[in-house]
Parts: sequence; C-alpha cells; structure tokens
Amino acid sequence: MLKYIFPFFDTKVQQWAQFARLLRWLTFLWLLIGLIALFSASFPVAEAESGDGLYYFKRQLIWVWIGLICLRVVVSNPLSEILIIAPWMVLIILGLILATSIPGMGTTVNGATRWLSLGPILIQPSELIKPFLILQSACLFGKWERLSWNFRIGWLIIFATILAGILVQPNLSTTALCGMTIWLMAFAGGLPLRYLGGTALLGILTAVTSIRIHEYQWRRVTGFLNPWADPRGDGYQLVQSLLAIGSGGFRGTGFGLSQQKLFYLPIQYTDFIFAIFAEEFGFLGSVALLIILSVYGTLALLVAMKCRDSIQRLVAIGVMIVMVGQSLLNIGVATGSLPTTGLPLPLFSYGGSSVIASLISAGLLIRVARESNEADVVFLDKRRRQ
Repeated sequence: MLKYIFPFFDTKVQQWAQFARLLRWLTFLWLLIGLIALFSASFPVAEAESGDGLYYFKRQLIWVWIGLICLRVVVSNPLSEILIIAPWMVLIILGLILATSIPGMGTTVNGATRWLSLGPILIQPSELIKPFLILQSACLFGKWERLSWNFRIGWLIIFATILAGILVQPNLSTTALCGMTIWLMAFAGGLPLRYLGGTALLGILTAVTSIRIHEYQWRRVTGFLNPWADPRGDGYQLVQSLLAIGSGGFRGTGFGLSQQKLFYLPIQYTDFIFAIFAEEFGFLGSVALLIILSVYGTLALLVAMKCRDSIQRLVAIGVMIVMVGQSLLNIGVATGSLPTTGLPLPLFSYGGSSVIASLISAGLLIRVARESNEADVVFLDKRRRQ
C-alpha cells in the first residue's frame, strides 16, 4: 500500500539496468523543474481568480501523484502484459474523443471542444490516448510483415478515425503530433516508402485544408511570421511571449519575478509556460532545459538501439517522439519559430490529462530500458550440462 502513497520511492531501483535508472531520475528532475515553473507561472492568475495563489499548483500535485502511480504500475509490469490492454484502451479513449463532438457532452474552452466534464474535473481524451497510441502503433508496425491485410487495414482505419476525431474538435496541433508519431514509427518499423509517401501527402493536404477552412488557424499561421504587424490583435500573444523571453537576458529576472505573468501574457501556465520559465531563469535556464531534453532523447535512442525486439524498439522511439518532439514544438511556438498551437509542454504545463499521459509514456520508456538489458534465456542440452 505504501508504494501507492509514495510512488516515487522504489527499493528495487538499484537492481534495474543503468539506462532505466538514469531515465527514471531524469524524468523526476524534469518533473521537479516543471512544478517549480508552474508554481511561479500560475500564482498571480490563481490568486486573482480564486483568492488562492496555490490553486492550480495544488491541483497539479494531485494529478502528478496519480501520474506517478501510473508510472510505478507501468515500470513494474512486463511490457507484454501492458500491450494486451493497449488496443482496448485505444478503443475506449477513441469513444471519449468522439463523445466530445456530441452536443451536450463536450466542454468548450477557448473555442475548442476538447474536454469531457466529470463533475469539477475536466479530462482531455486526445492527451490520454498518446501513450496507448504509441503502444498500438508499435504492435502494428513491429509485426507488420506477419499480419494479415484485414488486420492492418482495420487498425489503420481506427488510427484515421482517431486523427479525424481530434481534428474536428478542432485541434490541429494534437492531430499533427499524433499523425507524425504514427508516421515516424511506421518509418522506423521499415514500412515501404510508397505507403509512407502517400500517407504523408494525404496528411499535408488535410492540414492545409483545415487551415483554409478555419480562419483562426490561418491567422495563426500567417501571424507568427510577423506578429509585430498586429501587436494588439493576432500577434499579441506571441509578442508578449517574445518580450518575456527577451526580458530574461542571460541569467533571468529570478524565480517568481516575471513581469509578463502579471496578466500580460495569456495562458502563461499552460501553452506558454516556457516563456515565463525563460524570463525567470534566462538563457542559462533555457539551455539547461534543452540539455535535459537532449539527454532524454539520446538515452531513448540508445535504449531503442539495444532492443532486440522490434516492438520494444518502436515503443522507445514513439516515447521519444512524443516527449521530446512535443517539447520542442512547444518551445518553437513560444519563441516564434512555429505557428501558435495548443500543445502543452510535457511535465511543465498545467493539466491533469497531459501530466498523466506524459508520466505513463515515461514509464513505458523506463520499462523498455529495463527489459532491453535482460539476457536471453538459453536452454542447454542436458548431456552438455553434464
């Protein structure tokens, strides 16, 4: 029972493979820095909205605790057992994604219906599906040559339905991330280029069509090229983000001393939390975060290279794409390198669904690292042993 009350303690860690231990502590370091950043970024807004500056931080701690329990369960069970439930979880969460489009069921926030309300709790199915999408993609592409066409096409249709369900919320950024994750895992799985090329073309055409249909998406794409052309309109958020990052200088303004979080930069504790982090910790802090992401991605690739099983290898690659790739996309948005999107910064941004999905994903990578170091069992002939 104590292991669920204190899920970050594990007396068996010293028995793990070295990469597994490193990934575990790196995940905890990443999470700790994220909580520190969230505490500072959310305090003024929470104080103004609820009279309790710790409101968002305390709620996030509860989600982190749940996420750490999920991580503990994942790293403690064989990947083969987790893979058994993956298809069922994908189908269940797909149902929740589609439910957000049913009038009266989905909850709309900032013009997008991405959430389901369970009393006072909001869950975002498009975030929760990410780790299970990684698992099922690994199962599909890791055994591609051994599967029938009916099985292949069936799961490809399910994947397409997931992407379509997320896109109509509308949530182009998460659709693009999930689509790229599936595509890159298929590429790593060795699928023929004729399939990959056609799928990539279809994805690009779908994204372009969505941007042209939704005026706000078009304004985001064109606005980031020159936000100063409309600093009080479409470019306001990016301008404030750039001012925050620029104000940080080399060493930063100091923890808790950001000015842009004082109601200048919108949604500073979710999508643009990196801007507040960069303002308070400066160039040095930003580089340190990028180093953590680089080390995490490198370890994930090394784990993937050590895997003898194709499914394990693809799971490691998928987690790297989601955790590191999404982080870089979020940072790219905050720095004006990419159009504004609604992607959270993993283990930094406020949100229960995001932090739980991120910790489950991290747990999958740690589990793969544990299993990739295990030796094969060789059964010797009885006469030879004598």
